[in-house]
Amino acid sequence: MSQTSRQDPLIENHTVDYVPLAERHGKARDLFTLWFSTNIAPLPIVTGAMVVQVFHLDLLWGLIAIVLGHMLGGIVIALASAQGPRMGIPQMVQSRGQFGRYGALLIVFFAAIIYIGFFISNIVLAGKSIVGVSPSVPVPTSILIGALAATAIGVIGYRFIHILNRIGTWVMGGALLAGFAYIFAHELPMDFFSRGGFNLSGWLATVSLGIIWQISFSPYTCDYSRYLPADIGIARPFLATYLGATLGTILSFVFGAVAVLATPEGTEAMTAVKQSTGWLGPILMVLFLLNIISHNALNLYGAVLSIITSIQTFASQWVPSIKVRVVLSSVVLVGCCLVALAASADFISQFIGLVLAFLLVLVPWASINLIDFYLIKRGEYDITSIFAADGGIYGRFNMHAIVAYFIGILVQLPFANTSLYVGPYANLVEGADLSWLFGLLVTCPLYYCLATRSQQQARAAARLGYTD
Repeated sequence: MSQTSRQDPLIENHTVDYVPLAERHGKARDLFTLWFSTNIAPLPIVTGAMVVQVFHLDLLWGLIAIVLGHMLGGIVIALASAQGPRMGIPQMVQSRGQFGRYGALLIVFFAAIIYIGFFISNIVLAGKSIVGVSPSVPVPTSILIGALAATAIGVIGYRFIHILNRIGTWVMGGALLAGFAYIFAHELPMDFFSRGGFNLSGWLATVSLGIIWQISFSPYTCDYSRYLPADIGIARPFLATYLGATLGTILSFVFGAVAVLATPEGTEAMTAVKQSTGWLGPILMVLFLLNIISHNALNLYGAVLSIITSIQTFASQWVPSIKVRVVLSSVVLVGCCLVALAASADFISQFIGLVLAFLLVLVPWASINLIDFYLIKRGEYDITSIFAADGGIYGRFNMHAIVAYFIGILVQLPFANTSLYVGPYANLVEGADLSWLFGLLVTCPLYYCLATRSQQQARAAARLGYTD
């Protein structure tokens, strides 16, 4: 371990500012453990159970669709994560280099809403999990315990989050493999391999779900790679993130499908996990609870960074301190707890539907972000301009990115199948929301054409100016 890393404080002292090269630390493998451990949790397991219970695929076709979906979607999250060491700033701050200083605010707003919503959903889920493990604890108390624990991790910040996930990779990965071993070591139902079958709509819906799952993480992957040394390159953080995110989610999705196949048809997913794993069931429930709390710290951390980014947009000289992050974390904690305590029984399912609707605005952003970083600017951004009051060379608004972004949203609407809006062509493939595909297919080439044309015009103007 280097002297620099030994002197790094446990509590993170940066917020949305640039991480100096002298303070960089860590290894690319830290990204593997972060995204692997994060995705071994109840939500992906319950989602994996849908492959059998909702999409009616058998184990073989379900496995193929799960693997394909996450392998394709994982490319997006890995490309986003690999930007962190080069940039040294959070993902939402980096968006100023694409949308302009004020143009990026809309993206930051949507990101903050998603983070806060997931934080509330997870503290409700953590509260219910605590009651499941210890029924004598009142639900309000359980929610507060889960929220306070996640907030403590989020306040300490970057290094502690990575430390917990390094431990979690071995603990959660080992527990899940033990669960698989227990299920297959015992007698399986007669219809274990034959329940369900192949249907195109269910198969495409499962592939689409895997892709969407991975894309949903892309707005904050840079936040957890920005402290890595700048000379680490692109390939290593890409590969570490890709393998961690895809392997973790694939294992969880498949475990959910296997658990419901190992129990009578119609058994609720987490009940199926407990029933199918015997004496391991209670242990898995406790580990899942701990992982919910650890994962929820990422949501709080991202929410606070987004709020700070929004404020700092209007106060360019402001350098937020640790105290600011603690105060904002406390404010978010109190507000989210009040909402969670008043939440209805079906709040989680309702909000997950809302978050999936928000993906309509994330897909065009991810398209513009990746095209701009890898094909237009090739990783070369002016950090001083990103923090300049007038946006520097990126300006206050970049209309090329903003136009491409809104067109990217509009082309998805006819095919959208969300809780907020169902388009006229939503059932193009029954049960599968393919709106993200049209968003990618339109936004990527459109932004590339607009951005390269702008560059050509700038070069032409520069040549004319030189000639004159």
